[in-house]
Amino acid sequence: MEVTRGWTHTAFPIDEPSRIGEARRHAALLCAELGWGETETGRLALILTELGTNLVRHATNGRMLIAARTPRDDIEVICIDDGPGIADLGRAMTDGVSTGGGSPGTGLGAIRRTATSFDMHSTVPHGTVSIARVARAPRIGHAAAVPPRADIAEAHAFGAICVPIKGETVCGDAWGTSQDGATATVWVADGLGHGVHAAEASQAALDVFVEDHGGELRSLVERAHGRLQATRGAALCALRIDGASKTALCAGAGNVAVRILSGVFDRSMATQHGTVGVQIRKPEQSSLQMPPHGVAVVHSDGLATRWDAASIRPVLERDPTLAAAILFRNYARGRDDTTVVVVRQEASA
Repeated sequence: MEVTRGWTHTAFPIDEPSRIGEARRHAALLCAELGWGETETGRLALILTELGTNLVRHATNGRMLIAARTPRDDIEVICIDDGPGIADLGRAMTDGVSTGGGSPGTGLGAIRRTATSFDMHSTVPHGTVSIARVARAPRIGHAAAVPPRADIAEAHAFGAICVPIKGETVCGDAWGTSQDGATATVWVADGLGHGVHAAEASQAALDVFVEDHGGELRSLVERAHGRLQATRGAALCALRIDGASKTALCAGAGNVAVRILSGVFDRSMATQHGTVGVQIRKPEQSSLQMPPHGVAVVHSDGLATRWDAASIRPVLERDPTLAAAILFRNYARGRDDTTVVVVRQEASA
């Protein structure tokens, strides 16, 4: 069984060239903390420069989200903007084609060649989201700390965005996932308020999940309730997708939302009222039959509840982080920490 303790993104508004330097310096610090060498650090700096330059030159309200995905031994860079979008993305990825004057048109191609993985989605006039990742390069005679691997692991693919409210250096949300063959579990906790004390509550809830991620969901929520009584408490949701029975099970309390969708299906799953660690009823569990090619979205209330599924349907079969990024761009409230976790059943699930 594989369990992943989720990461947090640091957000950088990219509205003028000096901001690109801020993002590069932050990424260099992450590389140093991970013990990466000059090769990976240089690749990441090139990608950040090219992506940031595109945002400054061509985009409205460009933002860059950066996270060290320690369980996957890579660094993820997500770029988001509010337009104008790229009408012909395939052509824009071709060397020699520029989407604006004054550039040789090699940026997107260079990013694709330099990154370990790269994906992009754009619509006119709504804007563009892109995801570039750089993984640690294996040393000669030594295996990487975590062998290079695809984001699609066995029966499910995961993607996530977790961003603290502006002005905070820690996130009051926390998330994790686990996978055991055809069964996947997602855990999202939203500590009351934001800042250090909210983070203490959500991380305590995540500790419970990491310790017993294969446990029965109602029991996990009860354990978290006991553990969080020394904190300010949290909203919490546990979602389990059983690929064998094609069933989704959900338990929790508070305003962490769950929604299951596909190209033709769209249903929410309810959790009970209350605050874990403060006051909840005896935990209950709801269930839902998963549709073919189903995708689950679990998010904290930093994201508006009434989001339009049509905005992510074009990317449901691609990297799940694209869907998380689109939802974050279109529906983040901006007044709280925001976490969006997307899990997709693979065809063999």
